[in-house]
Amino acid sequence: MVAFIISNLVGLLAKTLTARAFGTGIESNSFFAANRFSEILFNLVAGGALGSAFIPVFTSLLTRDDRTEAWKLASSIINLVSLVLVVVSLLTMLFSRQVVHYLLAPGFSIEQEILTARLLRIQVLSSVIFGISGLVMGILNAHQHFLLPALAPAMYQVGWILGIYLLSPIMGVDGLAWGVVIGSVFHLLVQLPRLLKLPQRKYMPTLGLHVPEVREVARLMGPRMLGVAVVQLNFLMNTYLASFQPGGSITAISLAFPLMLMPEAAIAQSVAIASLPTFSLQVAKNRLDEMRSSLSASLRVVLMLAVPASIGLILLRRPIVSLLYEGQEFDAHSTDLVAWALLWYSFGLVGHCVVEIISRAFYALHDTKTPVVVGVGAMSLNLVLSFVFVALFNQLGWMPHGGLALANTTATLLESGLLLYLMNRRLGGIDGRKLALSMIKFLGAGLVMGILINSLTNHFPVQQPVVRLAVFVVAGVAVYLLMMLVFRSEELASLKRMFKRRG
Repeated sequence: MVAFIISNLVGLLAKTLTARAFGTGIESNSFFAANRFSEILFNLVAGGALGSAFIPVFTSLLTRDDRTEAWKLASSIINLVSLVLVVVSLLTMLFSRQVVHYLLAPGFSIEQEILTARLLRIQVLSSVIFGISGLVMGILNAHQHFLLPALAPAMYQVGWILGIYLLSPIMGVDGLAWGVVIGSVFHLLVQLPRLLKLPQRKYMPTLGLHVPEVREVARLMGPRMLGVAVVQLNFLMNTYLASFQPGGSITAISLAFPLMLMPEAAIAQSVAIASLPTFSLQVAKNRLDEMRSSLSASLRVVLMLAVPASIGLILLRRPIVSLLYEGQEFDAHSTDLVAWALLWYSFGLVGHCVVEIISRAFYALHDTKTPVVVGVGAMSLNLVLSFVFVALFNQLGWMPHGGLALANTTATLLESGLLLYLMNRRLGGIDGRKLALSMIKFLGAGLVMGILINSLTNHFPVQQPVVRLAVFVVAGVAVYLLMMLVFRSEELASLKRMFKRRG
């Protein structure tokens, strides 16, 4: 979790420098549109799909102490992923103008379309490197090594920052795109020292098409890949629709969504990544009671942290965006654009956190179909709601890109609720009563925290932005923890014991 927080802080610095250097103008819109497509390629082929399919099978081989077959599986998957991503990336480079015009941002002018295509040709190189790095991350996680993989995103952002400082003054926005490629190399390199220390490691130049475990990964990956495709289609549709909206809309949602995901990554992704190998081990040893207990405890700890984070983002969205991004090319209007999107994204933070944890439980059970079916349904609803809410916001005279954020929030909350219900049936219960009682405590403490922050916002005499925001955050955290003590929160006591043990 600490490593994720560090990675997110470095990522925040990268986004801040980007916003201040390029604002919400044509160059930033083109950069984020091109960056979105290269991320889609990686996520579709080698991101969450392979992580959820590869780790359970790889862990099963390690549990049986069959390391030869485990490394044959790892080598085969890395080779297959690299081959597919190289071919797709070359095609993307060749038809970059067509990709931008027909798939990515048809609302762009010809000048902006040419710029976006050029940035896409550069950034698509990173998807190949990320494909290999993502598999290395899965291998290390399966061996219960989490620190360096969790720091890898920070190294990616370091490359991004170097692109801003060293290359952008010479190459303009092209330098920022090359920074993304450099960052992907750093993302891989930081994990190699730990990979090289793994026992009996061995690389094999094979595709392993006839290896049973490779076919099992492919079987598990199929449904999950469909789910990832639908999620990425939503991100693509957001960029598509935002290209027709007022200037700066693509940059606004591109900056607001990661801000919402910062607490989600620190709170839920860190727990989810650490829990998947544990869940997989419990399933491999047929200890479902242990898994049920682990899942319930993980959910309650994550919710205890996600609820106040969501309330804090909603109430403090504008001072946060202003403090982080305003300066140089990023003005007060740009702050309004990003803060508006962040408002509607923040309502969905709890849903995103729950989905991260509960989906890992399904993957550990070698069930990628259920979360994919639910996810496809939720993201299909997201697509429909994107059109509905954009039209509604336009009718109300509100900035329409907020409708894209609200559609994502609504779909994610429904997805998390349905996954919880199905997992409860699958495991014969996940301590639902205790989960509900804990959630009531979290909401009650969050309400008191929100009232305090709102009162401070209206009456705090100091106007210096950094001081105001620091006081609001510290006061909010303090009163939330105090209320948790008053409510005798079991989850708070559990966290305290855990950190004391680690200390």
